[in-house]
Amino acid sequence: MTKRFDPELIPPFPTLEFEKIQWQQGCQTVAGLDEAGRGALAGPLFAAAVSLPADQLDLEKELLGVRDSKQMTAFEREEMAPIIKSIAVDWAIAWVEPIEIDNLGMAKAGRLVFRKAISELKQLPTHLLIDYFKLPEVAIPQTSLTKGDQRSLSIACASVLAKQARDQRMVELSDEYPDYHFAQNKGYGSPDHLQVIIEQGLCPLHRHSFCDHLLQGRLFE
Repeated sequence: MTKRFDPELIPPFPTLEFEKIQWQQGCQTVAGLDEAGRGALAGPLFAAAVSLPADQLDLEKELLGVRDSKQMTAFEREEMAPIIKSIAVDWAIAWVEPIEIDNLGMAKAGRLVFRKAISELKQLPTHLLIDYFKLPEVAIPQTSLTKGDQRSLSIACASVLAKQARDQRMVELSDEYPDYHFAQNKGYGSPDHLQVIIEQGLCPLHRHSFCDHLLQGRLFE
């Protein structure tokens, strides 16, 4: 039986507990990874990798307010993203398009976007901290953390960069497909978004593997 995660383990804000364990063992380039857009019906899946400096004593103070991106407002993410980039010793953002998600399936697409983010870093990390997932294809020691974006500051920073970049991309794409209001719903299944899909069908940004069965179910309610 899988041991249940104790929510008491979640601190008020993400900390450097897991990063410090690796730093103290000699791993100076610890990268936190997280993704954004996994549950959306449309748009790319984004991921980010962030390596924070091991020798900056006031790091938690400088990044105070960074947490799971879903718990932050759009303004807070936009405010913190450039701060994260300026403090990080290395960071990268990657994405996979909807057609890749349809062709690979979400599980493989998710691992692919993480590998892309890692490959875009200037220096290969010596350890990975990942929110929930494991990357068996990546030959780098890694720690998978349940609720990692709420417990690890590196993962939380990656969460912010991935979410902010994806939201910005969806706003840009909204101009190409104005009927779907991607600037507002960011590709997620809001009632208005679902109604437009029913009335107009899918556009090239939609993930058919996600939407086809959903559309059929709504049509036959």
